[in-house]
Amino acid sequence: PLLIFQTNSGFMRNNFVKILVLFLLFGTGVSAQDPAKTLPADLEIPLKYGAERLEKRQDASMRKFRDNRLGLFIHWGLYAITSGEWNGKLYDGPSSFLLKSANITPKEWMKLMDRWNPTNFDAFRWAQMAKRMGVKYLKITTKHHDGFCLWPSAYSKYTVAQTPGKRDIIGELVKAFDAEGIDVHLYYSILDWSHPDFRYSIKSKEDSIAFSRFLEFAENQIKELATRYPTVKDFWFDGTWDASFKENGWWSAHIEKMLKEMIPGITVNSRLRADDYGKRHFDSNGHLMGDYESGYERRLPDPVKDVGITRHDWEGYMTLPENQWGYHKDWTLSYVKTPFEAIQRIAHATSMGGNLVINFGPKPEGDFRQEELEMADIVGKWMKKNGECIYGCDYAGLAKQDWGYYTRSKDGTIYMIVFNIPYSGNLVVKMPKGTRIEKAILLEKGRKVDIVETSRDEYNVCMPVKDPGEPFVIKLQIEENVDVEDKYWDALT
Repeated sequence: PLLIFQTNSGFMRNNFVKILVLFLLFGTGVSAQDPAKTLPADLEIPLKYGAERLEKRQDASMRKFRDNRLGLFIHWGLYAITSGEWNGKLYDGPSSFLLKSANITPKEWMKLMDRWNPTNFDAFRWAQMAKRMGVKYLKITTKHHDGFCLWPSAYSKYTVAQTPGKRDIIGELVKAFDAEGIDVHLYYSILDWSHPDFRYSIKSKEDSIAFSRFLEFAENQIKELATRYPTVKDFWFDGTWDASFKENGWWSAHIEKMLKEMIPGITVNSRLRADDYGKRHFDSNGHLMGDYESGYERRLPDPVKDVGITRHDWEGYMTLPENQWGYHKDWTLSYVKTPFEAIQRIAHATSMGGNLVINFGPKPEGDFRQEELEMADIVGKWMKKNGECIYGCDYAGLAKQDWGYYTRSKDGTIYMIVFNIPYSGNLVVKMPKGTRIEKAILLEKGRKVDIVETSRDEYNVCMPVKDPGEPFVIKLQIEENVDVEDKYWDALT
């Protein structure tokens, strides 16, 4: 029960309210990670390790991150060798979680290192595929939860240097993707199933000492990556959900600060961060930590209910088979997304001011499966024709319509990205008061599309005479702040 004391002191009343807010946030399990729950300024809780800014970063590096819009995620490691199978049993969960799914000991798992020799791996060929696909950046797993490192780390015995392959995978990828003008982002998992000092929770003094050693190990590896590969543009952290990590919010703030001092302009995802009270992504006052939200994994914000997300930068992540990140031999175990579904997610994310990252899981030899190559080809061809409506575009601020998505360029051009064709043949567009559509043009062909004003601030944009046969884009030239004669009567009800 809450005890309420009567007082005439404004100071006491204000502090009581703050205590009540703390109780509601932490004593009842209510999450403070929802940005919609941002506290009023006079009720904010003092934090040492909370958000470092309340608005979007606007420096050149962050603007480039935002303009890129489309990325490629690659999960690659020892799990590719297992391809989802252990001792003759096929597991339907992510192959990258097989160590846990199949109850394999780290010692047994690391014997897979003897088989790591990706003879078909060609970093430049990967970069050329990504270029054709139209992606602007690569996210690559340097170390996943199993602890195996794709670079020759001086701080671990579980690295490519101890395998028959010996090649510095990360170094080769950075060189190849830099050469193609594609930014490289480094994924790093804090969670480490193979490190003896990792703890899921701190239950004793010994646990605390061990986890302190682990944090020193992780910091050394992160420093090592930043030093070896100083041209990378982003660090993307994972495996930060355990109680042990959430109790060390100071460390997450320290790592972000360290990286930004080592590599000026670097971006860091929200998944790294925890505040003084263990709140992740968003601090206890409801403010985003890190440079962009990174919680939209295999889902995207609702285009009607979640428009508040446009106030900050964010990134979404899409797998091809619903369950899989790393290579799995059997894609029939879960639904596999089509290229047009991928394109729809790209448009959806851009329309809400976010980036989309599509995940591939290479084979152990270093090749991609045919379905991934086909995905890259179809997405790339569409982006080559229509990328103008994605790259450098943002939330348009218009009411969502069932036919698809709007995006807006920096010069104010509106794009209609059409996925669902109505039987009427008319694409409804609602404009804000004082805004008029001057012209509609089919982006790929440059042909004019008919427009009919149907009511106050509402138009029908007519379908092209010939169905394009794939998602298509109509470019709207609009005039804002115009004095429009109102010829429509309001209904009397």
